[in-house]
Amino acid sequence: MLPYGRQTITEDDIAAVTAVLRSDFLTQGPQIEAFERRFAERVGARHAVAVNSATAALHLALRVAGVGAGHRVVTSPITFLASANAAAYVGATPDFADIDPVSYTLSPAALAATWQDDTRAVVAVDYAGQAADLPEIARIARARGAVVIDDACHAIGGAFHTEAAPGRAWSLGGNPWADITTFSFHPVKTLTTGEGGMLVTDRADWAELARTLRSHGIVREAARLTPPTDDNPLLAERGPWFYEMQELGWNYRLTDLQCALGLSQLNRLDAMVARRREIVAAYNEGLADLPWFTRPALRTAADGATASWHLYTAQIDFAALGKTRTEVMAELRAAGVGSQVLYIPVYLQPWYRRTYGYTPGKCPVAEAFYTQALSLPLYPAMTGSNVCEVIAAVRALVI
Repeated sequence: MLPYGRQTITEDDIAAVTAVLRSDFLTQGPQIEAFERRFAERVGARHAVAVNSATAALHLALRVAGVGAGHRVVTSPITFLASANAAAYVGATPDFADIDPVSYTLSPAALAATWQDDTRAVVAVDYAGQAADLPEIARIARARGAVVIDDACHAIGGAFHTEAAPGRAWSLGGNPWADITTFSFHPVKTLTTGEGGMLVTDRADWAELARTLRSHGIVREAARLTPPTDDNPLLAERGPWFYEMQELGWNYRLTDLQCALGLSQLNRLDAMVARRREIVAAYNEGLADLPWFTRPALRTAADGATASWHLYTAQIDFAALGKTRTEVMAELRAAGVGSQVLYIPVYLQPWYRRTYGYTPGKCPVAEAFYTQALSLPLYPAMTGSNVCEVIAAVRALVI
């Protein structure tokens, strides 16, 4: 069975983790700082903060940006729940603008048309590994006093082109339009640490606060401790054991074991992204003539060389095919091909409907996308034979 996504682990990865197992530190050791430094250099950001999940990264991103009660956070409805849930975690109202029908990313036009005065942040999702229109989203958001958080959890290793600043490819995580960018290292993503995530930003104060919050709000550095006070003589002596909790934080730490795996995988990130592009190109060629099958498209043609392609999500006209999506998925599975539906529009989830009163019809393009979306297997370890198997299984759906 070919799953829709899976991790790629090599002997070098295993050796890197084994070396940490034989070291003095399994967590809160030197591998964390090394991973953060290398990752920041790779994406072109000044600061990187490693955490135990991309959900944690999104939560911290909103928290350090000052988003909270009384604010609204707008994101895409076609995303994993965490993109919107993070807004609820900080006490803000999660809201949604419709998607672009070509790239399936947040539509700037829909964002502008549905903007409300209490909107404090926009979480733009790079769906399937293709960048959202960050320059246009930033133009809209910043003119209204909102921050831009790029949810690049699908898009590690990716970049994009823009008419706003032509002549180069702009890295996700290293461009002037996103105030903070978050990444995921879940096993189905291009780079994995088992579980894990990263927050990157050019703002030193936000990075420092994120590091404090990921470890219960604790600080130990003498320069950051509050001065001793006469009314608390019990804490006057400040030896090497001393620490203070200055913020209400969380246990969002990533281990040295995981960071060692991430460092090893960074060494071949470019190769893994390149292989994903090869598979996408093969699918596009092998499935081009099917009238009921719409291949994923690019927002700009130039992004064909920069999209990192976490997912291969097609649009299938199930009515024209004469089969339901459930029947199609069952036939593919019988042929040894896994598939997945990514995603149900977030605002249609029961909790969102109960809590915020969202109803069908809020984002028509996203709802139309959902009715026809199906993701096919895509991961670097797929062989040419595997790719041909998938193409043959899809084509056989009409027999």
